[in-house]
Amino acid sequence: MPALSLKTPGVYIEERNGFPNSVVSVATAVPAFIGYTPQASYEGKSYTNIPMRVSSMDEFAAIFLLPSPLPPAPAPKQYSPEYYLAEQKSQPTAGSYLELGGTFYSILPDPYTIYYMYNSIRLFFQNGGGDVYIVSVGSYGDASKKPLAGPSDPIINPNVKLSDLTGGLELLKNETEPTMYICPEATLLSAEENGTLMAAMLSQASVMQTAICLLDIIGGRDPDPILFMDDIEAFRNSTGANGLDSGAAYYPWVGTTIMQAGEIDFTNLFGGDVKALGALINPPAEPNEVAGQILDMIESPPDPPLSNSQYSAALSIASPMYANILKYVTADCNVLPPSGGMAGVYNVNDEQEGVWHAPANTTMGSVASLPIRLSDGQQEKLNVDAVSGKSVNAIRYFNGQGILIWGARTLDGNSNDWRYISVRRTVTMLEQSVKLAARAYVFESNTANTWGAVKSMIGSYLTNVWKAGGLMGSSPEEAFNVDVGLGSTMTEQDVLEGLMKVTVKVAIVRPAEFIVITFEQQMPKSG
Repeated sequence: MPALSLKTPGVYIEERNGFPNSVVSVATAVPAFIGYTPQASYEGKSYTNIPMRVSSMDEFAAIFLLPSPLPPAPAPKQYSPEYYLAEQKSQPTAGSYLELGGTFYSILPDPYTIYYMYNSIRLFFQNGGGDVYIVSVGSYGDASKKPLAGPSDPIINPNVKLSDLTGGLELLKNETEPTMYICPEATLLSAEENGTLMAAMLSQASVMQTAICLLDIIGGRDPDPILFMDDIEAFRNSTGANGLDSGAAYYPWVGTTIMQAGEIDFTNLFGGDVKALGALINPPAEPNEVAGQILDMIESPPDPPLSNSQYSAALSIASPMYANILKYVTADCNVLPPSGGMAGVYNVNDEQEGVWHAPANTTMGSVASLPIRLSDGQQEKLNVDAVSGKSVNAIRYFNGQGILIWGARTLDGNSNDWRYISVRRTVTMLEQSVKLAARAYVFESNTANTWGAVKSMIGSYLTNVWKAGGLMGSSPEEAFNVDVGLGSTMTEQDVLEGLMKVTVKVAIVRPAEFIVITFEQQMPKSG
């Protein structure tokens, strides 16, 4: 404080900034899920089409799951798909099926009741997920009360609207924190609409330069062991040519253990038609009197009635066939697109190893099976495509090791710079972190003192990244270079117009060549 301002005796405290401005790394694993939820409200306020940041399954449940009534009332089902058993003349070659009494039955869902968002969120948290944005675009629609036409037909849910999902995607243009876009229910659209949505996701991620898209592949749920490459080619042809470095795809889907026994019961079979279920587990030719009595109690409940879980438990004991049906139907419900689980894997990878480490050669939690086991030769066709250049990452089973994520490439497989997910995500982190830190100087004069402070701030940050193993080189000078100033990155005209231009060169771990980051910031104009 200047001496002339000390008018009276006393103790005066002068505040000084003891610490220079510094760069803080932005979050690198904050996914944004877009899709349908059981509800979207809290304390009377609707949160439909409002991006909400939650940090745990409990927070997600408070807003997006149906509230549980007070005991002894049973908890509501948060997800209630409907399935039918369709008799087949011979053993099916596609889809889920089971054999009952020497007859094969295909397990066919009512496509209007199939959704993936809720279970994908559960898979995300089971794999170490943390902060996440939820964009609920609506609740579940009505069932059609009809099964899928055939076991080889794709599951298309007319209740899932392209306009809903693209609208939810648009809302994320106002959010810079999410670093991943995930839409688990995109595969429930038609192939054409799915391609439109994926192209929109990649385009938005490319423009914003803050996120990548984790994409799922139609056909990965139940791939043909011989013709599965047809689904891969269809996917490659649908994603377009823009923003490929901002996307990654994983194949096939994963058989999980997310849904446990008790989440599926007789209300999920035959649209709740107990008589249709009775024709299987209590047929006139081989009656099961105990099972028949329980079915009668369900149709004409006693006073007081039992809960559905009690009825289902009793049926499972009375009829092994019923228990077997529930086992197969639950297994079918547990086949999920891998994007949700991969988002959790990314979070653990970044926390333990760093964003520059490839999220590969690791397991995905709560995954017990795969619908197809790819060989080395089959994976080669996923990694490299001479025509489109679009890479797809494999999820594979290895004897003695289990199920591993066996790939870390973006869709831009032909790019020398952006071929690998770790490179794309590391550069995004560095660029966004540096840009945010430079805002502290937005009202400073565009002079050599400011340029020196900015250069020192960025250099100190990149040195720490290099020490942590995020940059190549035996010294900081070999790992990065920062340029800012008149004659190097700016002209006299730039200074007059108040533009501060900064160029940062970094040697990412792979491909270990310099990648250039440039940005400019509006400063006070000269004069």
